[in-house]
Amino acid sequence: MRDRATVTAPPVSGIGTSPPRPDGILKVKGAFAYASDLWADGMLWGATLRSPHPRARILSVDIGAALATPGVEAVLTHADVPGRNLYGLEATDTPVLAEGEVRYHGEPVAIVAADHPETARRAAARIAVAYDVLDPVVTEAQALAPDAPTVNPFHPGNVVARQPVRCGDPDDAAVRARAAVVVRGRYALGMQDQAPLGPEAALAVPGEDGGIDLYVATQWLHVDQRQLAPVLGLPEDKVRLTLGGIGGAFGAREDLTLQAHVCLLALHTGKPVKMVYGREESFLGHVHRHPATLDYEHAADRDGKLVSVKARIVLDGGAYASTTSAVVGNAAVLGVGPYEVPHVALESIGLVTNNPPCGAMRGFGAVQACFAYESQMDRVAAELGLHPVEFRQRNALAEGGATPTGQVLDSPAPVAEILGIVRDLPMPVDAQPRDTGELPGGYAFSTRGEGVRRGVGYSVGVKNIAFSQGFDDYSTARVRLELVAGEPLATVHTAAAEVGQGGVTVWTQIARTELGLDAVVLETADTRVGSAGSTSASRQTYVSGGAVRDACRLVRAELLARAGLPADAVLAGGLVTAADGTVLGGIADALARVGESIERTTEFRHRATFPLDPVTGQGNAVVQYSFCAHRAVVDVDVELGLVKVVELAAAQDVGRAMNPQAIAGQVQGGGLQGMGLALTEEIVVREGHVVNGSFTDYLIPTIADAPAMPVVLLEYPDPHAPYGLRGVGEAPTVSAAPAVVAAIRAATGLPLVRIPLRPEDLVAPAEVP
Repeated sequence: MRDRATVTAPPVSGIGTSPPRPDGILKVKGAFAYASDLWADGMLWGATLRSPHPRARILSVDIGAALATPGVEAVLTHADVPGRNLYGLEATDTPVLAEGEVRYHGEPVAIVAADHPETARRAAARIAVAYDVLDPVVTEAQALAPDAPTVNPFHPGNVVARQPVRCGDPDDAAVRARAAVVVRGRYALGMQDQAPLGPEAALAVPGEDGGIDLYVATQWLHVDQRQLAPVLGLPEDKVRLTLGGIGGAFGAREDLTLQAHVCLLALHTGKPVKMVYGREESFLGHVHRHPATLDYEHAADRDGKLVSVKARIVLDGGAYASTTSAVVGNAAVLGVGPYEVPHVALESIGLVTNNPPCGAMRGFGAVQACFAYESQMDRVAAELGLHPVEFRQRNALAEGGATPTGQVLDSPAPVAEILGIVRDLPMPVDAQPRDTGELPGGYAFSTRGEGVRRGVGYSVGVKNIAFSQGFDDYSTARVRLELVAGEPLATVHTAAAEVGQGGVTVWTQIARTELGLDAVVLETADTRVGSAGSTSASRQTYVSGGAVRDACRLVRAELLARAGLPADAVLAGGLVTAADGTVLGGIADALARVGESIERTTEFRHRATFPLDPVTGQGNAVVQYSFCAHRAVVDVDVELGLVKVVELAAAQDVGRAMNPQAIAGQVQGGGLQGMGLALTEEIVVREGHVVNGSFTDYLIPTIADAPAMPVVLLEYPDPHAPYGLRGVGEAPTVSAAPAVVAAIRAATGLPLVRIPLRPEDLVAPAEVP
């Protein structure tokens, strides 16, 4: 194992420090301008009519009563789309407005623009749609039946993607003979929602050139632009996007939601139009985490070494493709976990059904697989009589090891170490007497301590960083250095969406480090600069950080050259210093010598990845892996089925801690989101209908539910990444839920094979059908 990084003292607010977020105080005070706060003089308000049925033919649409409503200026259906009535991230298979058939509960059918939001909503309700209601396809058995109706004509057979992974031969007689323990299990996860507190919102303003200016809460400005232009019948340069303030994302904003609708209304009326979803519409209007059913078989020898893993992972993608093929690929690549297994036969499948569409959510295929394989690892450890951490450590991947796809890890992989760290952390000690609110059930006073048992559980997960499998993954950054009132100022411009992850802080930290000055400003993200890709896959610090670094270095090199200074001079503290430490002057003096601002734009690409073989699943598909381990300590009232998570401790290798405080927050936030998946968060879908689209019935953990969350950060630099950093944000969500469930199993002795857990599961657990 490599030595941990030794980090030299950074600038006061450069990389390695934790300067305050520039938007932090505004957000705490409620003064930050979110996309839902956008306003324009004379603007109209948009509303959407959505299907009440998960599957039905549209027989007729009568918009007369809606158009006659005073204050209404437009009512549009698919016939009013000037360009292509289809869009999509990976497959162009999703109607802008339903045409001929609706395929899920909540699919948009028509849109309205009016002078008041309530008028728009009332008018939408007056649109009369005649439906021929059909039986929905909502289960795996229904979707894959030989006589199954085709849910979406772009996906015959109701399968979006299928990815096998094969290495060795798990069915070879010699391999089977080595297995002292064979454990089989079936597991399931419900449909989790990203549940961002900020709803979908946008303002579209028609341009004098016939184009459109869209101010929107999104995760990827340029992919929105690419999808919108064909829909609007405009060239891309006339579809201009600017990032609006975002109140959380977690994948919910990767797909188009209201972007096309608000632009269509604005272009049709010639007036600015604003749309903001209510909470129920938000649950219907964006994609969710794929629910999954997973069948696993693990075999291990008497020495506690894994011999083989066989698995089948079925992910329900709902009515449209979104990112299902990529989620299927991730589940396949990561389906065995951070373990060395010589013999693997795995298949990952993405279905099309009449359930709500599913796509990106934090963890992106790895979350579903981790719950199953970590549940299996606990069971095998118990069969062998080994501590769950020891068994994992015996099989842990390490640098130089190979994954089931044949990819050799060529950067640190301290899986065994982070497991040991969380195991060895001090156990939480309860204050005596205990506050009743700290017991299961909390301040509902459901219990006074009787029937409460404590359990401890462990988990470790792996997540790929950045886009994989041959995707051209890059980011663009523009940096300008100039004199303003005699002082040097650096301006950084990227299209990277700030969704809460802290890019607005990190980009300026990088510029301060590279250019040696404190005065750095960040321009609003928009499409005037090249694409930065999506704020997802834990990629932005890696890829956009690399682009900002490289643009700064181009600016620095030109400054030194044009000012007649040595190429190896250092910029720090506002000064230019020679390699031997001699101060050569100020940065301001050098810029004055140049006589003008210096601006450079560059693209950064990580090293190449490659598609998986469609038959064997072999290939170097991933640029970087991220590992996180959790230990959960829970109290369970075994009589009432109530759970209190007492502590959720994490250890994670971050390569280089660019902003330690922000990273700790990401680890804790990701852990809490995983805890929510384990215990409370599920969109309940019955025969294709969403029945709990509100924060009253869809329960996310609150601050009252948050346990103690100690975080240990390791810094083993990745030699292939900018500054040695490693993506952070997703891995904690991957490993948190299995640890919580493992702790509850330890307290109750129950198998617990489906999440989220409900109180009745802790009293009379059911198997996955």
